[in-house]
Amino acid sequence: GQPLEPRRLSLKPVPKLPNMEAFLSEAFMKLKKQARGYLAPELCFQAVRAATELPFADGVRKERELFNVLLTSGQAQALQYAFFAERAVWKWTTPHGASWQNASPQPIHKAAVIGLGTMGRGIVTSLVKANIPVVALEQNLECLDTGRKAVMLLLEREAMKMEQGAQTLDFHNPARLQFTVDFNALRDVDLVIEAVFENMPLKKEIFQKLSRICKPAAFLCTNTSALNIDEIASATSRPQQVVGMHFFSPAHVMRLLEIIYGRHTSPTAIATAVQLAKALKKVGVVVGNCFGFVGNRMMFPYVEQAVFLLEEGSRPEAVDQVLEDFGFKIGPFRMADLAGLDVSWRSRKGQGLTGDSLPPGTPARQRHGYRYSPLPDLLCENGRFGQKTGKGWYQYEKAGGRTAKPDPWLHNLLTQYRDTHRIKTRFIDQEEILERCLFPLINEGFNILAEGIASGPEHLD
Repeated sequence: GQPLEPRRLSLKPVPKLPNMEAFLSEAFMKLKKQARGYLAPELCFQAVRAATELPFADGVRKERELFNVLLTSGQAQALQYAFFAERAVWKWTTPHGASWQNASPQPIHKAAVIGLGTMGRGIVTSLVKANIPVVALEQNLECLDTGRKAVMLLLEREAMKMEQGAQTLDFHNPARLQFTVDFNALRDVDLVIEAVFENMPLKKEIFQKLSRICKPAAFLCTNTSALNIDEIASATSRPQQVVGMHFFSPAHVMRLLEIIYGRHTSPTAIATAVQLAKALKKVGVVVGNCFGFVGNRMMFPYVEQAVFLLEEGSRPEAVDQVLEDFGFKIGPFRMADLAGLDVSWRSRKGQGLTGDSLPPGTPARQRHGYRYSPLPDLLCENGRFGQKTGKGWYQYEKAGGRTAKPDPWLHNLLTQYRDTHRIKTRFIDQEEILERCLFPLINEGFNILAEGIASGPEHLD
């Protein structure tokens, strides 16, 4: 029999903090840093702010206005598109008529990973998290020991994250996770993922070995970022079992998994790789075989333009800033430092673009009649491989450090480089940085579609 009015929250005044303004502006700065380029978190913040400043009915009205702004925004449409695109890519097809409808996957009861570098460690972690028993193999005891420590550290971290949930990680049990240098430990695995560095002779040697040792039904996967799947498969007696599984670094975090079929890859092998991607909670995208496949092939011209911009007068932090403000999680130079500059350097050496095999008298800034920038090669020649060495396009607090700081050494190098090559420096505005990085990436996407390497635009996106 009591009146409800005093209990009605909407009629109560909002308690005021003495430092409300300072508190809100600090929260907003934090949010802007975390949600770069995203509209929704900013408008959520405005809705909360309105709740502290306006009467209830006005606050609700304000929230509806903000919601309508989002509802009709390009970002909402893009997010809806991305949501459906992620689901569309499960329905894969190949030009030879194989598809998700007519191929059935084989179960994977036990997997193996070869090579415990940055990639291999992340892949092992992903498999353990998916509850798949793993054999992790390295070439010698020293590498194995380093790899084991790094994997255990990653798994400890993941276990701590998961403990808030209900699941626990069982990774101290040798039946779930075994470290070895002996290839014979791979006799009974259902699937092997090779993750050694990008070197064709080395990969072929490993696949020849696997072909001899693994059971006939085992799938042989390679985590290559650009090398020819058919050439790798040619080293085996079972090219139909060979499939590319290109993880993105860091492999236990990134959700994208590029699945590459070669000329002989069986529909069953593709279906199994797609099924494994699902088990690892990744988005598996099935694509054809060409240099760089889809992900990296689109990245090449994007990163290339970013480096050309440095030649012409920009700086790594300026280019990254523009792309991150646009909405990229990480700009091209911070990304390169994270992945390791030596990875693409090794690839360029393999292609004969730099290094000892380059014919004498080759112009410094031209290859095969096209513009080329030797800047990334110069960094690598100076031992600057990115975060792992504490110096790359940026400097870090220590080797393996995470905080990128602009590096005066690099700014100095750029000045000398421009003088050497008589490049006139000019001011480059944000619009030009954005267009010159994004348009080549989009154009390359159209080329990939035209060649049938990807079966639809959703796969590219």
